[in-house]
Amino acid sequence: MHSPADYLELARAGNDGAVLHRLVRCPYPFVWHALAANVHTPPVALLELSAARDSAWNDNMLLRLLAEHPGADRIVLLAVLDAVATKLAEGERPYAAVLALAERRELEVEEVRRLGALRGASARLRSRLDQNLGSRA
Repeated sequence: MHSPADYLELARAGNDGAVLHRLVRCPYPFVWHALAANVHTPPVALLELSAARDSAWNDNMLLRLLAEHPGADRIVLLAVLDAVATKLAEGERPYAAVLALAERRELEVEEVRRLGALRGASARLRSRLDQNLGSRA
């Protein structure tokens, strides 16, 4: 039997994509965060993680980590974009994930800019989003 600490250590230090992918099904949000921070986690696992939900704080952190992951391809980033849009529309504030998505050149400027028009986007977020997207040009 594995303890949560065993799963966490494997998620942090593992480099076998198949093993890391299996860990996505682990019920612990701290393991999901470790997977999203591990550069060896394959895109297919990152894509599954984009749909994982626990609490507002854990979800927002996970979405930020996924948006920043160097191995996240366009498919993963679009899934994160959709998840962030849903959270904003529900009135949540995944602002760090929004700003991280604005830095990703795999996404079109207009795809990310639309997030600023959603219900949960504050004036400050819209301003920072415009700045980040403007610096990409």
